[in-house]
Amino acid sequence: MNLNVKNETSTLKAVVLGQPGSLGKVPNVGATYDAKSYESVVRGIYPTEEAVYKEMSAFEKILLKYDVQVFRPWTLENCNQVFARDVAIVIDDKIINSNIIPDREDEKEAYEVVYDGISYNKIYNLPEKAHVEGGDVVLYNDLIFVGLYRGKDYPKLKTARTNEYAFSFLKELFPEKNFIPLELIKHDTDPYHCVLHLDCTFMPVGKGKALIYPDGFSKKEDYYLLTDIFGKENLFEITQEEMYYMNTNVFSVSPEVVVSERNFTRLNNFMESAWGLTVEKIPYYEISKMGGLLRCSTLPLIRAKD
Repeated sequence: MNLNVKNETSTLKAVVLGQPGSLGKVPNVGATYDAKSYESVVRGIYPTEEAVYKEMSAFEKILLKYDVQVFRPWTLENCNQVFARDVAIVIDDKIINSNIIPDREDEKEAYEVVYDGISYNKIYNLPEKAHVEGGDVVLYNDLIFVGLYRGKDYPKLKTARTNEYAFSFLKELFPEKNFIPLELIKHDTDPYHCVLHLDCTFMPVGKGKALIYPDGFSKKEDYYLLTDIFGKENLFEITQEEMYYMNTNVFSVSPEVVVSERNFTRLNNFMESAWGLTVEKIPYYEISKMGGLLRCSTLPLIRAKD
């Protein structure tokens, strides 16, 4: 397999889609590792395996409609494997294994079906103290945006997933790229005041456009930097309520086609009418209760050179 991923929007050729089977029991509150899951458990609305299966099947159907080769990890017993994005990151022709939180370490073994098709010299492992998850790494050709948390309480926060050490390591691995750190707001139990990953507050779509939640950054200058890069006229700003429902976490199949949750009415209408995108609307609300959405469920392996 010749890996190739340089951005978030070029025509998708091959992708890993997470696995909805054998999710296991609803976690107890202490075993949740993001604010949205915490809330779902407390409120008694954590999704059923049947609901997750239906939504992921709808997503797979759209991917196959556009002739995308879809890989699935092996099913592990009683293990939530929905969010493939966090297990690894593909940048250019390399795949980097994430040092995900210890509670999810078992998920990696299920990806042997993918790694068997990749040349060993294209597979990289991070140093043990380098923490990064794919949701915090957003590709924009020669620019790579990385969501970080630099607070002294990093070790205590379950929702702090990417650290400064990993950022430095990625810079060394891709010296030709321009890495841009973006500091995110964090909270372990309040999903209205927490950005788990960068793709929950910012995401490029189409050609030179992007979705953004301005208050997702702990430093306002990070928002202004993105405004300078894209131009304010090319940004669609979402509200706090829309951030809560993860409106930025859409997934592009090509520069012209984006998969979105069917209830994102304001966003979907805008992308269609103002930006001329084809929006494939599917149900994904139940999965959002576990702290991720469409982009979180995928690990792109090959995108065409559009």
